[in-house]
Amino acid sequence: MPIEVRPASVFEDVRLVIGPKSPTATVCWCLSYRIPSKLANELRGPARGEYVAGLCRAEPAPGVLAYDGDEPVGWAAVAPRSETTFARSRKIPHLDELPVWSLWCVRVRPGHRGQGISHALITGAVDFARSHGAPAVEAYPLDNGDARVDLTMAYAGIRTNFERAGFVHAADTTSVLAGHPRILMRLDLR
Repeated sequence: MPIEVRPASVFEDVRLVIGPKSPTATVCWCLSYRIPSKLANELRGPARGEYVAGLCRAEPAPGVLAYDGDEPVGWAAVAPRSETTFARSRKIPHLDELPVWSLWCVRVRPGHRGQGISHALITGAVDFARSHGAPAVEAYPLDNGDARVDLTMAYAGIRTNFERAGFVHAADTTSVLAGHPRILMRLDLR
C-alpha cells in the first residue's frame, strides 16, 4: 500500500508519532522551533500535548503526517517562517523578504525507516505549503556528507534527501547540530 501524506489535524495520530511515552515528560513535541523559548519552558508535562492538540485543531494544521494504511508512520513540521523561531534566528540567515515557509522536522517512526517515508513527508510538506500559498519552502538540514548521523538528531533532515526533492543550497548557516553544519536549502514554488 502506498504511503499517503495528510495534514496533521488528528491529535491522537500526531501524539503517536511525536509524543513522549510518558505524558509527564517535558520533551520536544516538535515545539522547539515553533514557539518562543520562554513559552516552551513554561509548558511542562501534559501542557505540551494540550498545546499541540490546539495546533491540530487550527488551520492550517501544524504539519503533515504520513500514513501506511490507517497507521501514522511519520511527521513533518512545516509552517510560515514568520510564525517560527527561525523568524528571529541569528544563525539561519534570511535570504530576502519572500514570505517563505519553513520545513524543520522530519520524523519516521521506528520500524518504518528505510521505506522512503521521509521522501514522501518532504514532498507532502511542500504540497501542503503550496496549497496554503507558500511562494517557497526552506529547510535547514544537516550537511553531513557521508558521515553517519545519530537518528535522534536527524530530525532536521539531511542534505541529500532535500536535494532529491528539488531543494537547492541557498546559503550556509552558523548553526551546527550533532556536530554537523546545517545549511539553508530552498525550493521555489512560483
